[in-house]
Amino acid sequence: MASEHDAGALLLLGLFTRIAAFSLSGEMAFAYFIGHAPKGFYPLTNGGESAVLFCFIFPYLAAAGGDAWSLDALRGKA
Repeated sequence: MASEHDAGALLLLGLFTRIAAFSLSGEMAFAYFIGHAPKGFYPLTNGGESAVLFCFIFPYLAAAGGDAWSLDALRGKA
């Protein structure tokens, strides 16, 4: 993936959903450990709640794949 913005756009459209969500999950974990973890261990004290939330939501989307309304479903690859 070129950047997180490209992966976010793919996820929003439902195109290559599994790959984009897996990539975004790794990026959120990286962002948490680089940007938030040095400020403290717990997400509630270091401001990393959203990074941790998305780090756990994106693997679900990677496992579930696109829905019936996604572009992956139109391509027949959901």
